[in-house]
Amino acid sequence: MKKVPSMLFALIFAALLLSSFPTFARQAPAASSESKVEPNPISAQVRHDLDESAKNFVAAAQEMPAEKYSFQPTPQQISFAHLIIHATRANYFFCSKLSGAAAPDVKVSDTDPKDKLVPALQASYDFCTTNLANLQDTNLGQTMPFFGGRTITRGGMMVTMSADFADHYSMAAMYLRLNGLLPPTAKK
Repeated sequence: MKKVPSMLFALIFAALLLSSFPTFARQAPAASSESKVEPNPISAQVRHDLDESAKNFVAAAQEMPAEKYSFQPTPQQISFAHLIIHATRANYFFCSKLSGAAAPDVKVSDTDPKDKLVPALQASYDFCTTNLANLQDTNLGQTMPFFGGRTITRGGMMVTMSADFADHYSMAAMYLRLNGLLPPTAKK
């Protein structure tokens, strides 16, 4: 077999490479002059998470039959009613801290019926939606009081609140499934 001189090989390689440039150029996405930059990406995401949580968690609370609000998978776990109360109080806590608005003193207990607990939950989401409407990413590093005498940054509070939304919904989804019901997000 005859060896191809290295110069010829280099020329063939260069020709192949150059011939592929028009293909790459056609595939490259065009830079959009309309691309939008979100000025408050963290706050915008928190509001998105809030909307999703309100829709899905309230739907989960509505899905659970009233007679199952006392359901708890094991004695060590909280009842479904307590989960609703916990989420309601957490919403008020986080949203009042982030907005500076005073949270109402909500009087609910584990023995309250579904028709009292679901509206209380919905009201907590309404409070958050109203009071976080103008939330911005300013002062994300500012510290604020948190549970147990600790402090947390505003940014940390936002991330923790979003994680809390997911935690509460995942628990509700598990409780629904243990009762033979589909969680709202599984029905899509």
